[in-house]
Amino acid sequence: MAEPRDIFIVCNSVNELGGLIQWAHDIGRLFSARGHRVRLVGVEPATVARDYGSDLPYPMITLHDDHLPRRRKVEGLSRLNVVNLARQRHRAKLLAEGAQRLTELFREAQPGGVVIAAQVWAGEWVSAADTTGLTVIGMSHESFEACRNSSRYQRVLKYYADMDMHLLLTDADADAWAARAGMTNVGAMPNPLMTVPKTMPTLDEKTVVSLRRLSHDKGIDMLLEAWALIGPQYPDWSLKIYGAGPDEAELREQARELGLDDNQILVGKTDNIDAALSAASIYALPSREEGFPIAIMEAMAYGLPTVAFDCAPGIRELIDDEVSGGLVVTAGNVPGMAAALERLMKDKDLRVRLGEAGRESVQRFTPDSIVDRWEALFALLDR
Repeated sequence: MAEPRDIFIVCNSVNELGGLIQWAHDIGRLFSARGHRVRLVGVEPATVARDYGSDLPYPMITLHDDHLPRRRKVEGLSRLNVVNLARQRHRAKLLAEGAQRLTELFREAQPGGVVIAAQVWAGEWVSAADTTGLTVIGMSHESFEACRNSSRYQRVLKYYADMDMHLLLTDADADAWAARAGMTNVGAMPNPLMTVPKTMPTLDEKTVVSLRRLSHDKGIDMLLEAWALIGPQYPDWSLKIYGAGPDEAELREQARELGLDDNQILVGKTDNIDAALSAASIYALPSREEGFPIAIMEAMAYGLPTVAFDCAPGIRELIDDEVSGGLVVTAGNVPGMAAALERLMKDKDLRVRLGEAGRESVQRFTPDSIVDRWEALFALLDR
């Protein structure tokens, strides 16, 4: 048994809807079960909140009561704008206050304490706090390419370079950060498989399912386009998309414009993942960017073959195309997504073969094996 440690998991929010915060609660429970003293810390309140349970074995702490102002890119004379300068000063004041509260929490830690900045925006608060005597780990829950094409890239370089470790979800992404960004403190840590199915699907149900946040990065618009190409040809099949998010109204309008019934397809949020997955035969993941998708891991645990865009190394880490887990389609190839879905819809034997192989393959990410890896990393960094 590893030495119990104080572990602070710092996120943008402690109860935001989405896979990353689900990961934070999952790993928090696993650490707690090993005897570690966990605190889950959020910078600000959630935008789209989710209930992660009332029996949590750790406290949840939010540094700020209200949503914080974001930085705005300013150029030329606008830098002298009084309103903008006042906004910057206000944000700096809030950051200092939040960092001070974070410092006070960190001072409660016994020797051997660990801070995990699960998101780079939260990492800014961690960097501003006093972490003396603590092991500090920054995490990127996305692929190198997704981060490289976003504003997060420069912030990762700024805030994670001096941390003890910058953890990615796959070796391929860690190698990319080392080779292409020159970071020397990189490593990899996959997500744990937390799903234990209650009801296994028969793979006879003529339903394609996707559990996604309704936002641009999750690519639901492309899934709707793909379904418009094949759905009308298979009226006995249905597409069910569970989730909520900022693009919901736009996606409903798109579905109607494509001649699809948005109410039958976009069915809202669900907390009953077992019911959603056990009633389906195919899982669809049309994301534009991902890290190491918990959604695919859940589908694999249920023996559901997945059709996914090849948008990150984590996709290929989980799905061995045509062999186990499902079919991988070139990123953004909507006709390819439609063809892969149709192929699985027409061939139950293929669904069963890929689903069974995927269910066996995903067992290598059992919770115990992943927590063992975390504890070994803590011990290594604490030397």
